[in-house]
Amino acid sequence: MAAPMELYCWSGGWGLPSVDLDSLAVLTYARFTGAPLKVHKITNPWQSPSGTLPALRTSHGEVISVPHKIITHLRKEKYNADYDLSARQGADTLAFMSLLEEKLLPVLIHTFWVDTKNYVEVTRKWYAEAIPFPLNFFLPGRMQRQFMERLQLLCGEHSPENEEELEKELYQEARECLTLLSQRLGSQKFFFGDAPASLDAFVFGYLALLLQAKLPSGKLQAHLRGLQNLCAYCTHILSLYFPWDGADVPLARQTPVGPETEEEPYRRRNQILSVLAGLAAMVGYALLSGIVSIQRATPARAPSTQSLSIAEEDEDE
Repeated sequence: MAAPMELYCWSGGWGLPSVDLDSLAVLTYARFTGAPLKVHKITNPWQSPSGTLPALRTSHGEVISVPHKIITHLRKEKYNADYDLSARQGADTLAFMSLLEEKLLPVLIHTFWVDTKNYVEVTRKWYAEAIPFPLNFFLPGRMQRQFMERLQLLCGEHSPENEEELEKELYQEARECLTLLSQRLGSQKFFFGDAPASLDAFVFGYLALLLQAKLPSGKLQAHLRGLQNLCAYCTHILSLYFPWDGADVPLARQTPVGPETEEEPYRRRNQILSVLAGLAAMVGYALLSGIVSIQRATPARAPSTQSLSIAEEDEDE
């Protein structure tokens, strides 16, 4: 019997099954299709078989870590949410997916990872509390740098004096994208009728994060909350497909008293390895950045036998 497929993704928070955009999209698609996945919701990407989240370990042991490729694999395994779509609907799916990535993704990255207030009070706060010690000291910052690099790839390089103008342009395009999505959805349950498709999984991932997080700086969030059909759309998917998900990560977990379970040694081993890896990374960073330096003291050389023999010869003379 083949091993079950295993999905590793970021844990839930803010009333959502996952706080990560890609993890949320893959989880939603899996729920839409009923794919039999063993889901591991974790807060340490180093526990994933690929070192990143989300990641899928297939029944044959292959590891896939790109969301689109994960969904493609699920389709090959006969879990296809787009099976009943027409050719025109398939083309619409590709067009709207491109629209999401070009117009909405840059603003989501900016909202959660670049905007100072949102990053400090919401994003970094959640990850710093959820990620285990000592990784929580540097992983959120590293993730922020990775998202800023991703944003630069999406928007191109720009000078600091044009940053405010670019931000206005990005948010304006994002508002237009949300309005277009609202018009396309209309009064339907899903974008192509009464059954969800892959487009719904990705749209829900984008909208639910923006809608659910309590953002101190929520310019785009205010616009989304004014589009009632999109808000009802997110609420409908959450209540129908994730009725038991979305609880915040507990800060203090109680360990049951009793005999050690079979998984306990592995859990302790992973915790110890995580701590050691974190300490090694912190020490390495300190050495590379010059915060700590190691200086070797040169010991005084003892006089060699050759110099002693020369001295003795001089004395003889």
